[in-house]
Amino acid sequence: MRLRTVLATTTAALAATTCLSAAGPANASTTHACSPSVSIDRFSDALDKTSYDGTFVGNFSALAVDRDGSLAALSDRSSLFSLDARTLAPRGVVALADENGAALDSEGLVIDRDGTRLVTSETEPSVRRYSTDGRVLDRLPVPDALRVAPAGRAVANGTFEGLTWYRGGRSLLASMEYALSGDTSGAVRFQTWRRTGAGFALSTQYAYQPDAGLGVPEVQSLPDGRLLVLERGFTSGVGNTVRLYLADPRHATDTSGVENLTGQDGVRLVRKTLLTDIATCPTLGATAKQPQPNPLLDNIEGMTITGRGKGAWKVLLVSDDNQNAVQTTRFYYLSVKPAR
Repeated sequence: MRLRTVLATTTAALAATTCLSAAGPANASTTHACSPSVSIDRFSDALDKTSYDGTFVGNFSALAVDRDGSLAALSDRSSLFSLDARTLAPRGVVALADENGAALDSEGLVIDRDGTRLVTSETEPSVRRYSTDGRVLDRLPVPDALRVAPAGRAVANGTFEGLTWYRGGRSLLASMEYALSGDTSGAVRFQTWRRTGAGFALSTQYAYQPDAGLGVPEVQSLPDGRLLVLERGFTSGVGNTVRLYLADPRHATDTSGVENLTGQDGVRLVRKTLLTDIATCPTLGATAKQPQPNPLLDNIEGMTITGRGKGAWKVLLVSDDNQNAVQTTRFYYLSVKPAR
């Protein structure tokens, strides 16, 4: 999503423009560490300010690994790109729209086992299922309270940002970015849907407390039911804050029947543990086009788990450049070892 405080090539060169750390294997464990749990392997600005088939490549809000191993990258301007998983070179792009042909504020993405795409839009908010060629197949139900005011209590540009499979693919989980009006504790709602024979039905809802001044742009589920949660904010003249948390909703209260989250309501929140603040990562030679606490930082918004190796989850992040000259489309390759 375009942060409320933010001011408003060719594919052949992609592999050559990928930015890799110059550190060798001998000192990688020290120079690449962001924290005891997270290290950054490399980053890439290969797609920054490029275009493909007449479509601007950027504004990325979500990532997912497709069934053929390629990378799906969702733009919040209603475009879904297929990227080469190694070079990031675009392979194709599909335009998305709602049932009336109107553009989406597309933010969250998962790919189902049959290849259909589930995509959130912040506008209503909504979760729609799309075919691989971009046709709307159906639409999931959304609780009234989570709808944007005046239909509900959500703030504009503060609804479904993150989307992930949950409980081994038996459920779907979407994260609100900001708190509902009346939820004075500042906790945000995580809504889930369970699979049914006909599709998906509303299920449990949880409350998650972001750090002060931050929202939740993305969430990804681990096989054991825990979540990786991104928290993000922006301060003009200072730059972005981006933190990665390990969260555990397994013993949290179902808040679907709780009208207002006040902090005095006896609700058990989703437990969270800080894995790293991205500002603590080594710069790896990155440069920033505007002030940042660390030049590696930008408006990081998308996240997916691409695999597992050497006891660590391979996690890929991407920043949303908002098609803005002072922001960068940047991919971040992390290794994450959450404690048990």
